[in-house]
Amino acid sequence: MIFGETKEGEPQPGQNQPSVQLPADFPQDIPVYQNAQLQEIIPASGSDKRVSTTWLSPDPSNFISSFYRNQFQTNNWQILQQPTDDVEGTFAARRNDLLVNVSIQPKSVTNAAANQPQTATSIKIEYVPNSTATAASNIPTAGNTQFIGPVPPTNWAKDNSTTPTVASEFNDINKVPQQLRQYIQDLAALGVFSSASSTNKNNNNPANQFEPGKIITRREYARWLVNANNAMYANNSAKQIRLAGESTQAAFTDVSSQDADFPAIQGLAEAGLIPSPLSGDATAVLFRPDAPLTREQLILWKVPLDTRQALPNANLEAVKETWGFQDAGKIDPKALRAVLADFQNSEQANIRRIFGYTTLFQPKKPVTRAEAAGALWYFGSQGEGISAVDALKLKQTTTQ
Repeated sequence: MIFGETKEGEPQPGQNQPSVQLPADFPQDIPVYQNAQLQEIIPASGSDKRVSTTWLSPDPSNFISSFYRNQFQTNNWQILQQPTDDVEGTFAARRNDLLVNVSIQPKSVTNAAANQPQTATSIKIEYVPNSTATAASNIPTAGNTQFIGPVPPTNWAKDNSTTPTVASEFNDINKVPQQLRQYIQDLAALGVFSSASSTNKNNNNPANQFEPGKIITRREYARWLVNANNAMYANNSAKQIRLAGESTQAAFTDVSSQDADFPAIQGLAEAGLIPSPLSGDATAVLFRPDAPLTREQLILWKVPLDTRQALPNANLEAVKETWGFQDAGKIDPKALRAVLADFQNSEQANIRRIFGYTTLFQPKKPVTRAEAAGALWYFGSQGEGISAVDALKLKQTTTQ
């Protein structure tokens, strides 16, 4: 038997028990797993406009998870949440004005017949008829291990026809250098600066305060980097950074799976975007999450997400000849290739965008939050990249 197909004599896809009928307003755009039987419907009632349908399938949960992941990716859905593994979890996806939650949960079958599987998979599909509201209460925020992409606006469930505004109007934006101000506002509108957890006291900022001159920590930049990349490529799963689950073996001894920023930090390590034992750097056993981020580290982590290919060979002389830095000799050899590749990105080079014209790189100098935002405003190479403005326009198009 092929998973997803039904045996002869069994109800065919789309056929349900006579006592349970699929609602007439069930959106045709929502993919339904073929070899699943409709078990229960909870209609909308009162202020809760959500309709909940529960299905049961004899197929393994990983087959069903793969089915929904493929359906959402190939049919132009914006995936807002997906399971960290294929065993169980929840998908939240959006297309046009329709937002749907699909929860997949393996379960044991009691008193199974001789020819009946001992396990089954429960599928719960939640949606709002006529797209008048959404199942937004189940959408994760940045820092959640299943979070992918920008944070949905808080008023989504009330009015999803409006264009989201800046996530928070920072009242200290006037302290930001004029050249970096718009970068921060655009990234805020994408939800890039959302905290992983309120327990991260070291990274908490006063309400409506961006604190542009504050030194950014390595953990905070790792979180922003993942948030920004996934927000830029919200509709391109192949370019997103996968967040690590709690069951993943930690790459660093000082960032456990219980750390609020573990999904992002471990995800970067798993992707080979930051030095770690996974990338062959046996000395990088400590991540030092609360240490200040330096300029050379900012470039080392960011540039691979611009080039999306192997970095060029580089040496000290090549960096001196291209950038003309007087202090090129102070750059960590590990970062030389990224610094050289950044120069090749012409006017979209991170160093130019953040620091303007300079003959001193000051590679060990800590990076401010405003400078970090400048680096994350644009991803890609000259002429083939995407800016936060482009991502916002795309986001607005998909919500109309």
